[in-house]
Amino acid sequence: MRTHAVVFLLISALLGLLPALLVPAGAEQLRPRSAPPFTQTAEHAWLNAPPQRLADLRGHVVLLDVWTFGCWNCYRSFPWLEQVEQRFAPQGLRVIGIHSPELAHERKRDAVAAKVREFGLEHPVMLDNDFRYWDALGNRAWPAFYLIDKQGRLRQRFYGETHAGEPQAERIEAAIAALLAESG
Repeated sequence: MRTHAVVFLLISALLGLLPALLVPAGAEQLRPRSAPPFTQTAEHAWLNAPPQRLADLRGHVVLLDVWTFGCWNCYRSFPWLEQVEQRFAPQGLRVIGIHSPELAHERKRDAVAAKVREFGLEHPVMLDNDFRYWDALGNRAWPAFYLIDKQGRLRQRFYGETHAGEPQAERIEAAIAALLAESG
């Protein structure tokens, strides 16, 4: 009987690790493909800007930040994201937040708007309550960062919390610089 309990605990522990094993760490080169158009077009589904269209962002490098306000690792990345935005915006970088809620209370527009104000986010934020954009990206975790090149193609995906000066941040910043340097 005791052996069964130990085996059960071991299997449970391994199954608990499975999601972490399925989500790639760090950077992932993507086969360039057209970025999916934003799935939310109604005014109430966007914060800090009217509804955005990827076609209007052609000629710019776009950094998508997929987050949810209940995710500690998501908002720990915001200070770094703000620095990146300030550093690269003059060269043509645009940041778009994609808020894909994990929990029911994170679906409320007013609650998301309050968090956007609390964290001082000034870039456009799309409310992806139905996960259509999450699914279109093939996303699997929070936070996630996607880079779209000047031609509107998805080029790279990065999973995980990001802080200034750490290797993941340096990889993303180098990828942004490289995409900005490409002709387009």
